[in-house]
Amino acid sequence: MTHILIVEDEERLRKDIVDFLALSGFKARGVGTAQGMRRDLAEAPPPAVVILDVGLPDGNGFDLAAEIRRSHACGIIMLTALGESDDRIRGFESGADIYLVKHSTLREIEAAVRSLLRRMGDQPGTENGHDDPWVLDNANWTLTAPNQHVLKLTATEFAFMSALFLRSGDVCEREALVAMLARPRASFDNRHLDAVVSRLRRKIEHHLKLRAPIEVVYGVGYTFTAPVVVE
Repeated sequence: MTHILIVEDEERLRKDIVDFLALSGFKARGVGTAQGMRRDLAEAPPPAVVILDVGLPDGNGFDLAAEIRRSHACGIIMLTALGESDDRIRGFESGADIYLVKHSTLREIEAAVRSLLRRMGDQPGTENGHDDPWVLDNANWTLTAPNQHVLKLTATEFAFMSALFLRSGDVCEREALVAMLARPRASFDNRHLDAVVSRLRRKIEHHLKLRAPIEVVYGVGYTFTAPVVVE
C-alpha cells in the first residue's frame, strides 16, 4: 500500500486529510511538527508523497522541503495559505512538486497525490513491478530491486537483509537483530539498529529509485513486505 505523510499543524485539517486519503485507498498518517516529521521519516515506512505545510510551529516548510529532497526519494506537495507567485516559485525551488493553497478541497488534494504518483511511476494499480521479487545475492552481497537496479550492501546491511529475507514477511524481533549485528568489543543497541535501517532505506531509495519495503512493527522489530528471492 502507498504511504502518504501529512505534515500539518492544524489538527482538524490534518485529521481530515489523513481520513480522506485512507478512505481513498492510501496508507495515510499525520504529524504536526517538523520534529515529528523527522522522527516519522527516520522510523516509519518511507512515504511515497509528503504533504507539507509551510507554516509549522518549529520549522519553515520551504527549508523542510529542501531537507526532505536531500535524503528521501519521495514526492512533495506543499500545502499553504501563501498564494503569491513569489511564494509558489520559492516552493518549487525548495523541492516541491506541487503547490496547493489551503482552501483546496480534499478531492483536489487526492487528485494532486494521484497525479504526482503517476508522474513518479508509483500509482497504485499501475505497472511498477510490485509483484516482482527483490533478490538478495549471497555471493556478491547485492540487493536487486524489481526494476533491476542493483545495490551493493555493506556487511551489516547484508546481515540485516538476510535476516529479513529468511523470515519472508514475518517479523524479525529487535533483540534477535541486535544480537546478530553486534560485533566483538563494540557496543550495538536498538539505537544503532534504527540508524542502520534508516541509512539503508535512504540508500535503497536513492540508488534503486524505489521505496524500501522495510517496515517497522512498533515494539517488536522489522519486516520486509515485498516478495523476495535469495540466491
